[in-house]
Amino acid sequence: MGTLLPDEKQENPNGLEQLQNQKDVDAGALFVLKSKGSWVHCGYHLTTSIVAPALLSLPYAFTFLGWTSGILCLVIGAFVTFYSYNLISRVLEHHAQMGKRQLRFRDMARDILGPRWGRYFVGPTQFAVCYGAVVASTLLGGQCMKAIYLLSNPNGTMKLYEFVIIFGCFMLFLAQIPSFHSLRHINLVSLLLCLAYSAAATAGSIYIGESSKGPEKDYSVKGDSVNRLFGIFNAIAIIATTYGNGIIPEIQATIAPPVKGKMLKGLCVCYVVLIATFFSVSISGYWAFGNESEGFILSNFVDNGKPLVPKWFIYMTNIFTITQLSAVGVVYLQPTNEVLEQTFGDPKSPEFSKRNVIPRVITRSLAITISTTIAAMLPFFGDINSLIGAFGFIPLDFILPVIFYNFTFKPSKRSPIFWLNVTIAVTFSALGAIAAVASVRQIILDAKNYQLFANV
Repeated sequence: MGTLLPDEKQENPNGLEQLQNQKDVDAGALFVLKSKGSWVHCGYHLTTSIVAPALLSLPYAFTFLGWTSGILCLVIGAFVTFYSYNLISRVLEHHAQMGKRQLRFRDMARDILGPRWGRYFVGPTQFAVCYGAVVASTLLGGQCMKAIYLLSNPNGTMKLYEFVIIFGCFMLFLAQIPSFHSLRHINLVSLLLCLAYSAAATAGSIYIGESSKGPEKDYSVKGDSVNRLFGIFNAIAIIATTYGNGIIPEIQATIAPPVKGKMLKGLCVCYVVLIATFFSVSISGYWAFGNESEGFILSNFVDNGKPLVPKWFIYMTNIFTITQLSAVGVVYLQPTNEVLEQTFGDPKSPEFSKRNVIPRVITRSLAITISTTIAAMLPFFGDINSLIGAFGFIPLDFILPVIFYNFTFKPSKRSPIFWLNVTIAVTFSALGAIAAVASVRQIILDAKNYQLFANV
């Protein structure tokens, strides 16, 4: 990388030692957010947190937008999130060079905007988003398992909540992995899996679209003017949630100092995978199924119980998806693990002492039990997650990064970067508010179908 700049020398080359020397060190920072990783590991973590099975809902978002607006929203989402994540990284690097490395989103908000922002807005918002992602991963994992079961046994009597519980048991095991850095090998496998199921979804869509098995292609936007308008904002919430991350500071915290430039390399790895998967799945899926695209594109591969592609192909694609969902779930569990470790752990005792292991196992198991119960009880959680996306992912990933940058570096009001950041903040604040209204409206419309432990 060449010679370090003068302001980089202040950054402690030993992240763990730097943490241990801080008076306010806590067990969450010390044990969960270990700073030992490389930029390659960072790329694995970023890819798992962003390029997740939620991308299989992108053709459905296109049904509200059509071709031109759909592709335009994908391009804007890619540009703005890459830009925003890079801004967060630069702010974090700046503070690290000043001798105060921030490891969590709420730490950034506390130091840049004030303690109340960290405690009452960013902290709770991030927790809701990340824990919501764990619940959503568990629910989707159960739905994929049920799809495999019904394909092999059409008259089967097992209910959705039973598959959710099975998936939750697997998550219970993965939740005990001690630190974020410990997930690096799992997240490499996750990266390969997202490429695999995206390629399978694309190939399956093209196969069905080329054959006479698929529906008649119709790309018109359904509904009256009101439904179309709310549909557009609902689609924006879906796309924002798909691009969402919410844990950039925690991922950067896993990088061994000096951190300068490493996050950008990790982002480049992630976005190469993202562009290859998001665009191929959304374009091929919408091309094949048009406005009949389901909320989860793999559902289009089966028509009234009859598979439109070979059964083994559906089994394989669902297995890839289920396996990656477990990695996504455990990555988004890390902020919860960090809070639990901070609350119940003892930084003065060894990481694997009885004093720390027993509370760790109990609290993490409880967290997974609660998330699995919510997923089993509320199989309509997708509607709720859309609301969480509007209230959570849009502020955390589109709005706060540009505010953090402007507050930290104070660019001139005459500079293009200042006004670009202001434009992004204002535009996405308005979009987030409208998308939240659209999500609430969708929940109200679907409420008549809601039933606890429903077998959907």
